[in-house]
Amino acid sequence: MKLKYILPVLISAFSMTSCNDFLDREPLDNITPEAFFWSESDLAAYTIKQYSFTTHDGWNLGTWKNDNDTDNQVTGSFNSRWVPGEWRVNESFSTRGDDPWNFDKIRNLNYFLEIAVPRWKNGEINGTETNIKHYIGEAYFMRAWQYLSKLQTLGDFPIVRNTLPDEQQALTEASYRRPRNEVARFIISDLDSAIMLMNNSPVGGKNRITRNAALLVKSRAALFEASWETYHKGTNRVPGGPGWPGASTAYLKDYTINIDSEISYFLDEAMKAAEEVADNVSLTMNNFGEKLDNPYYAQFAAENMEGYEEILLWRAYDMEYKEKHSAGYYLQRGGGNSGFTRDFVETFLCEDGLPIYASSKYVGDNTIADVKANRDFRLQLFMKEPGELLSELSDVDTFGYPDILAKQEVRAVTGYCLRKGMPHTWYRDGDYCVEGSHVFRAVEAYLNYIEASCMKNGGSSIDSKADSYWKAIRERVGLPVNYQQTVAATDLVKEKDWAVYSGGQPVSKLLYNIRRERRCELMEEGFRMNDLKRWRALDQVKNYQVEGFKLWGSMQHEYVDNQGNSTLIPEGTEGKTANVSSQKNSFYLRPYQIIKTSNLVYDGYNWCDAHYLSPIAMQHFRITATDPENGETSVIYQNPGWPLKANAGAIGY
Repeated sequence: MKLKYILPVLISAFSMTSCNDFLDREPLDNITPEAFFWSESDLAAYTIKQYSFTTHDGWNLGTWKNDNDTDNQVTGSFNSRWVPGEWRVNESFSTRGDDPWNFDKIRNLNYFLEIAVPRWKNGEINGTETNIKHYIGEAYFMRAWQYLSKLQTLGDFPIVRNTLPDEQQALTEASYRRPRNEVARFIISDLDSAIMLMNNSPVGGKNRITRNAALLVKSRAALFEASWETYHKGTNRVPGGPGWPGASTAYLKDYTINIDSEISYFLDEAMKAAEEVADNVSLTMNNFGEKLDNPYYAQFAAENMEGYEEILLWRAYDMEYKEKHSAGYYLQRGGGNSGFTRDFVETFLCEDGLPIYASSKYVGDNTIADVKANRDFRLQLFMKEPGELLSELSDVDTFGYPDILAKQEVRAVTGYCLRKGMPHTWYRDGDYCVEGSHVFRAVEAYLNYIEASCMKNGGSSIDSKADSYWKAIRERVGLPVNYQQTVAATDLVKEKDWAVYSGGQPVSKLLYNIRRERRCELMEEGFRMNDLKRWRALDQVKNYQVEGFKLWGSMQHEYVDNQGNSTLIPEGTEGKTANVSSQKNSFYLRPYQIIKTSNLVYDGYNWCDAHYLSPIAMQHFRITATDPENGETSVIYQNPGWPLKANAGAIGY
């Protein structure tokens, strides 16, 4: 059997279609190296087809749903990663794009670089030198982007720099997994090439990747690996750790690593890259107004994001070309099958810079208005409140009490509803939204630098540059710039945030508050799960109950029918199907404690260490094994804690 699932032969550079193709206007096909890659327009067309960023798409909340299934946000149904034994090894994936062990994009990018780079160096490509270099830089960027996804999902991974023949031996040897620190160094190297070649004013503006975006991603990748190696050190999830599966292979059995040296290298790289972005890109101003009259809010909901300096890459939509989405519609219509958790909402400071348990400004949580009162402006701005206008173009469309009883598609799952990205236009129908979708924001560079600086100093302090970045972030949202006041008032025992911990042990109060800042600033933007994994902040998650707003109290009286009868049916009501959790368990809505029968998360979320990394599907072991029926004979090794057996959960659970 040929290894068609690993490195397929490139039939056509544009045979693959994607809902995330930026600026995709007309299809191109029948591409051959003899006829193509001779002009800058050829390079531009090819590289943009390799874009694979998560942006608004389809009938859902778009990117604003990407923190679902974490301790920040939840959806109406649970994710199997919170039930040890339910997340299982696949035999294969029905869709190639769903398989993390997929080389399609990598193969396409290697193909491009093998042809375009020599032609560029030989002066054979027609066009402007600046543009030619930029598009080649994009290819290096996108290869790094693909590898970063592999690193975050699978850890150790094959490093493939060239296109390969469709021959068993060559493809089998190319399947050798390399230790994750080498993969991370490869990512950094590709991003350095991109940074060297790219500029910040490409044709197409910030709808195309820029040099600043490459610097930002370099800081992200380096910080991810530095923190992973720091907090997972001494486990089988780090090269050289006890039980690391790479040591069982012939090609890695003698592998050695100075992990402290690697951590130091990645922290330095993260700080250098982040500093260059943060020193040259200003944060968008916050005038503390509501919605689109406030640039800080508008940068998430504008149709044209080009003028917002902080936005480093974004996707444009256009009805004329049928480029549209439904994110704004679902933000306006109830909860969009999502909602913030109580623990996340309680993480936000009061406006005096103190945690809710230490501040006289905290009003309580009997109503949503109370919850938002006197709090960090980000909570006030980005969480909906009953009575507010859903569109500035209408004076009749207002947000009522969260519809926690709606059909799942639009349900307000926790009662705490998302508002970040909600548009100016009032959408009476879905699939008509044309607001832009941002991909990268410069504030992440500020946050990356602050965290790396604190880690570099053992969690006890940050340098003067990190100090200035943190003050800039706090000043923008109206918090006192003296973050040490927050640190001093923090009681880690009273903090419910999972990120208090790494490896089951509390971190310093300073480092925790840096993590708090990151959590609050990047809300709804899809960072949370990767952050929790790299911090190893999930070890202590056991029987964790997701809670939302305080339903049982003054807010329960809002849920009545036309006759004034309550529409709430608590769990355990005899002869009726429950639609909310019971106050016998908690005064707060528990979205996963409504129905007990066949409910695997009724008793809460649970974590197992194997889930820090995803399993590799069995088909990849079979096609690289000397005996296809025995995965142990493959050159690939399975991730720690996962069996070599299809449809089986993590070992020991």
